[in-house]
Amino acid sequence: MLRDFGGGPFGIYVHVPFCATRCGYCDFNTYTAGELGTSASPQSWLEALRGELATAAQQFAALPSATPEVATIFVGGGTPSLLGGDGLAAVLDAVRANFALAADAEVTTESNPESTSPEFFERLCAAGFTRISLGMQSAAAHVLKVLDRTHTPGRAVAAAKEARAAGFDHVNLDLIYGTPGERDGDLDASLDAVLDAGVDHVSAYSLIVEDGTALARRVRRGELPAPDDDVLAARYERIDARLTAAGLTWYEVSNWAASEAAACRHNLGYWDGGDWLGAGPGAHSHVGGVRWWNIKHPARYADRVTDGGLPAAGWETLTSDERYTERVMLAVRLRTGLPLADLDPVGLAAAERVIADGLAARTGDHLVLTDRGRLLADGVVRQLLVP
Repeated sequence: MLRDFGGGPFGIYVHVPFCATRCGYCDFNTYTAGELGTSASPQSWLEALRGELATAAQQFAALPSATPEVATIFVGGGTPSLLGGDGLAAVLDAVRANFALAADAEVTTESNPESTSPEFFERLCAAGFTRISLGMQSAAAHVLKVLDRTHTPGRAVAAAKEARAAGFDHVNLDLIYGTPGERDGDLDASLDAVLDAGVDHVSAYSLIVEDGTALARRVRRGELPAPDDDVLAARYERIDARLTAAGLTWYEVSNWAASEAAACRHNLGYWDGGDWLGAGPGAHSHVGGVRWWNIKHPARYADRVTDGGLPAAGWETLTSDERYTERVMLAVRLRTGLPLADLDPVGLAAAERVIADGLAARTGDHLVLTDRGRLLADGVVRQLLVP
């Protein structure tokens, strides 16, 4: 079903489906050891990953265009740091064995602060990783407890400093804001900690209560209040003001970087509609307007790899309307904005109304969100797509 590459940068995402415990807000495709039993392990997953990468490389080699060099790699999860430094080095070796990496390739791994150490970061740096993303979420112990996070409040900052000391120039800390029980002072303490860590990138996401999670069940039973939209907006403004004053500039609605070099190039590939291979259980891929998604369960994923072929659970070829929708949804969230030339006549008329409402501005030939527009980014997208 593959057609050809789209012509832009090519990235690889590797999904590590293992977690020590399950966070109450998480609906990702992850599994604890107790949930998997003997049906899968990091060792069987790594062997299957090697097989999938080899198969993908073979199928890409049959496309009309040569397979591009890999510009970015992102190892996510789950908790990739549970693999340890040697395990993550083996993952990177598996990619290198099947694909050519660009000389300046960005290589990121997510990590849980509690499963890292100075030696862990030194091993990753030596292996060729260039960027670390740490899940901090909050510096307040009671907020971490509501989220079912297991790390202690100060560990994320300590891990970030260890990563910098090991040689990583690019380190990200993830925050979640709007957790039930979080106070303004808690958020301020989290921002103080982030800035003390000296990182060059921060991601901050409002808490979303996903159906089927433990958090959703607690909200439904009335044990916790649902996040308040007005509180979330105020928290976002507070975060943006503190980070901007510290020299971190937003480049995507939920992401701030100290420089252009500090921005996550892998995620920019998604937002710019690029091509990527998603390897591992449940990972999604996109090449030249064709998307596919892998079998979710690690054991069944491994069985499919053994049987040959890509371990896809489904495929779709995006229509022109679907590609248009995704282009608007993603590009409008970027600081660079959405090229007005990408909008159809109905979208252009909607853009004029969005500008008149003060939610966006015309900057050259782009539609760019205002500060108020960033608070209402999803609403702006809806207006552009369903005027």
